[in-house]
Amino acid sequence: MPIIRSAIKKVRKDKTRTTLNKKRENTLRSLIKKTRSSSTAKNLQAVFSALDKAAKVNLIHKNKAARLKSNLSKLVK
Repeated sequence: MPIIRSAIKKVRKDKTRTTLNKKRENTLRSLIKKTRSSSTAKNLQAVFSALDKAAKVNLIHKNKAARLKSNLSKLVK
């Protein structure tokens, strides 16, 4: 365990950030699976929003978000 006060705070922050990122990642994955199984415009809109938010907070790279959006939009056509 860390001894320095700032390191203790960092451990606390890392723990909360990890749980938040896991939650975001799990919802993103479930939305992508849902859209791949049943491609509708409503599902696509929800996935696009989630992908943009994930790229905004650096959960995934912006190019990966663009690539996933492109591949998913091809399924709807």
